[in-house]
Amino acid sequence: MKITDALPLSQPSSPRTLAQPPLTSNVTALPAPPAPGGVASIQKTLAILEIVAERGGATAKEVSASLGYPLPTVYRLMQTLVQSDYLVHIRRERKFELGYKLHQLGVSLHRQIGVPTEVRTEIARLHRSARAAAYFAVYRGADVVVTYIVDSPAAPRLTPLSFGFHEAAHATAFGKIMLSGMSGEQRDQYLDAHGLLRLTPATITERGELERQLESISRSHVAWEHEEFVPGMTCAAVGVRNSAGLLVGSVAISARAATIATRERDLERMLRGTAAGLSRYFRSGSVRR
Repeated sequence: MKITDALPLSQPSSPRTLAQPPLTSNVTALPAPPAPGGVASIQKTLAILEIVAERGGATAKEVSASLGYPLPTVYRLMQTLVQSDYLVHIRRERKFELGYKLHQLGVSLHRQIGVPTEVRTEIARLHRSARAAAYFAVYRGADVVVTYIVDSPAAPRLTPLSFGFHEAAHATAFGKIMLSGMSGEQRDQYLDAHGLLRLTPATITERGELERQLESISRSHVAWEHEEFVPGMTCAAVGVRNSAGLLVGSVAISARAATIATRERDLERMLRGTAAGLSRYFRSGSVRR
């Protein structure tokens, strides 16, 4: 069994529900946004970091050629990143690699989305009993985010799912569960921002069809997707609720469609059991009765 994508952190508060707009305006005004030139520099700097991360290191010339930015601009920005510890300069190889401060940011992100020990234990148990990759997802702001995954060579995760994945909610079972728990206004805002990208021939891309499916999920409290996210793979999910009855997370499994077809009833039972235990945890602090 392989347990990945979360750190053994102390117990945080329960997962957050979607952020609501403030009711009053008595807050400190935010500073003015950067000037257009400053925004462009920030965008270039972030693009440089992404290229270096993607390639496992790159020279200034390689970054310049890949992004189409002038070499002097790239070199100046990369030197600034080196001075700030976001990049390191490997002089012997004449290339730049990611700096140590990025690791600190990653650790901080894991702490902010910390997954309690009880949740990790239940997701691991679900993985073993279902013989499938198992997931836990929550709301974070306006996104649906994967925060914990347990998989193994015999039951690998869906590619490209990993800690922090927050896309394609319309095509994943855990995403459908979370969408079904949003208010109509929240769901409209989410779908307007993210769209309904076709990922496979089975992906639902028509808004009305998706809304009808979400209504059905709201009644049954379980979501299935058959090859909508990854061809040949099936995913199922059930929601986790807090003491107010609000949907705050979802547990999910995925496996090859050919191996899951005859096990749907058993898998749904396991999912409901895991979700019920975690719902008890977020209500009372205890998974078991």
